[in-house]
Amino acid sequence: MVTDVTGYDEERLGEILSALPPAPEAWVKAAQELPLLEQGLAEIVERAEADDDYRRRVVTDPRAALEEADVVAHADAVEILRRRLEK
Repeated sequence: MVTDVTGYDEERLGEILSALPPAPEAWVKAAQELPLLEQGLAEIVERAEADDDYRRRVVTDPRAALEEADVVAHADAVEILRRRLEK
């Protein structure tokens, strides 16, 4: 089903969105942490690409590398890091 939203102006869209319940607190927290996660992952991958010894340590213990970079080492972050290092 496709809905044509071109008939709504910004005010009406604001009314519709304000009628929704607030996002769960965990979602808000996760969204706030995304920039730090992305920055930490990028730094780890960049360093791993430049330093073979560091790369081996990251591959062996990605959780430790994430914690060292002050990134919450949850399962998703570990998986993202593994995929980025495989490229």
